[in-house]
Amino acid sequence: MATKAQSKKLTAKKKVAPKKPVMKKAAAAASSANGKKPAVTSSLKGKKFPFAPTKLKVLKPVPSDIDIAQAGKLKPILQIAAELGIKESELELFGPYKAKIKLEILDRLAKRPNGKYIDVTAITPTPLGEGKTTTTVGVSQALGAHLGKRVMTVIRQPSQGPTFGIKGGAAGGGYSQIIPMEDFNLHLTGDIHAITAAHNLCAAALDARMMHEKNTPDDNKLFDALCPPNKKGERKFSPSMLRRLKKLGIEKTDPNELTPEERTRFARLDIDPNGVSWRRVIDVNDRFLREIMVGLGKDEAGFEHRSGYDITVASEIMAILALTTGLADMRDRLGRMVVAVNKLGEAITAEDLGVAGAMTVLMKDAIKPNLMQTLEGTPAIVHAGPFANIAHGNSSIIADKIALKMADYVITESGFGADCGMEKFMNIKCRYSGLIPNVVVIVATVRALKMHGGGPKVVAGKPLAPEYTDENLDLLQKGLPNMVQHIENALKFGVNVVVAVNSFATDTAAEVEMVRQAALAAGAMDAVVSRHWMEGGKGAIALAEAVVRACEKRSNFQFLYSLDLPIKAKIETIAREIYRADGVDYTPEAEAKIELFTKLGFDKLPMNMAKTHLSFTDKAAVKGAPRGFRITISDVRASVGAGFLYPLLGEMRTMPGLPTRPVFYDVDLDLETGKVVGLF
Repeated sequence: MATKAQSKKLTAKKKVAPKKPVMKKAAAAASSANGKKPAVTSSLKGKKFPFAPTKLKVLKPVPSDIDIAQAGKLKPILQIAAELGIKESELELFGPYKAKIKLEILDRLAKRPNGKYIDVTAITPTPLGEGKTTTTVGVSQALGAHLGKRVMTVIRQPSQGPTFGIKGGAAGGGYSQIIPMEDFNLHLTGDIHAITAAHNLCAAALDARMMHEKNTPDDNKLFDALCPPNKKGERKFSPSMLRRLKKLGIEKTDPNELTPEERTRFARLDIDPNGVSWRRVIDVNDRFLREIMVGLGKDEAGFEHRSGYDITVASEIMAILALTTGLADMRDRLGRMVVAVNKLGEAITAEDLGVAGAMTVLMKDAIKPNLMQTLEGTPAIVHAGPFANIAHGNSSIIADKIALKMADYVITESGFGADCGMEKFMNIKCRYSGLIPNVVVIVATVRALKMHGGGPKVVAGKPLAPEYTDENLDLLQKGLPNMVQHIENALKFGVNVVVAVNSFATDTAAEVEMVRQAALAAGAMDAVVSRHWMEGGKGAIALAEAVVRACEKRSNFQFLYSLDLPIKAKIETIAREIYRADGVDYTPEAEAKIELFTKLGFDKLPMNMAKTHLSFTDKAAVKGAPRGFRITISDVRASVGAGFLYPLLGEMRTMPGLPTRPVFYDVDLDLETGKVVGLF
């Protein structure tokens, strides 16, 4: 792998794929697209749909990501579907190169056995990232385009926050990317916008309900406003109202039959203004919206109050999208979201507000995963995009379940280091999915390990110090404990580990061999140097073969903690076993929340630790594998619909900010060609 400063513009001319393909022609197109026999075939009702890899034209030095992506040869998405055995009726097309997969496919494939399940994670990264997505894609390309395996890549959709902020997009990099890269990084099929709309609808409903209740002190008038009679005096409950009645234990379905006491219980939520926990969201790094005042218009006088914005990918609705198992389940989860407490300390939900059904309507298309492809023509599913530091950081259960029915090997990715995304993959995602991983791939780089050994600060957008580009075995040796701790943590879940040494052009043979030997000594089943960034799937063949071997070995999966443990015990288990902290301290606010959530019956939920991704501790500046430290829980929040509590470790922001020189300076449109420029 190389830095972006080494990249030059690609001169190769882009080849245009056929337009408006049909399923009947897709198989023929697949076998002839690259002028050679297909590596794999799949059958559906006696028909053959041959897979043909897309041939890469690898250039040196490696051009920029966007130049490589725009020069890539795209297969029609119907051809990708045909190779998988997906029916055209099971797709919703978004142009020629991407489509949504309808959930009905799971019913058709229910009896088909699952493939092997591989999770890609990493050591504690530098701010530049260590190439998890690139590795995920590279291994998939190696398995599908070079080793003839039926494979599926399953990754998250990126937020516009980092895309326009400082990190850039998340489609992979070099010759291991998802394409079309511009579509992947910008809007895709609108799923994140749907989450934004649904979340903010709930916020509007909450504020409006509080205002109208205060302005209507008479319970009968409030009931009449919620269930107005028609000219015949007839009233009707909406579906959401019937769900609220069931929650209250009221079995009646005719509004006219409710007693005065039942009318009051039904109509008045009596929300405590100090108990509101639902904020607003937007998919932009807008630091000035972190804390705001709302209700400043003259018609809202007297209802002014503080609120704020989180980034959309931190929304509980995003977590629900990633953890739901179907449309009915999503509807229930949206209804269970706790948005406030009333003056008696009882939870008020989106269902109580009557807004959960409308939110489901806004999310009905977003629940369908998006089908795309890699640079080498292997299939990819892109769905959901929760951050792994402030959310659980994994793509959707639905996407994984579809992929496991379609492929023999499914490569998914957990965000940030293994102490963030992988821990949550195991303890949260696997609990709700019922799926068990076969292998964990831990991505390590010489660069990051040197940083953990005490190397100079790594800053995105600035050149690396010589310590990172010149051989320095002493610095590397000091940083190895960080990788060792991540390997040990993965092994605690009883899953086989393979280490991928993501190779940069400046890495020396002695350095990568030192990393390999340390990984093997720590218990990894294998440790392989991979050059997929520079060479595509060809550069990851050895890594893919190691993954296949590891998949054949028996694993003994187990969770790190029982859900029956109290909230503090679960927090402290993660802190002790994963971070190696000596103990945990709680602020008074966190103590109060733990007491409240235990009282409300939320103490049986798993923990989603919101922490910095740049350290095992709650302080980003602390590198390596430290010992003798404690962590501080500053707050605990509830995502009851998603199905977890999330303790905040130290100072955690749920809305990032823009740097002085954001990436958006470079993003523009070539007005002559219509191409997007400047993305990476």
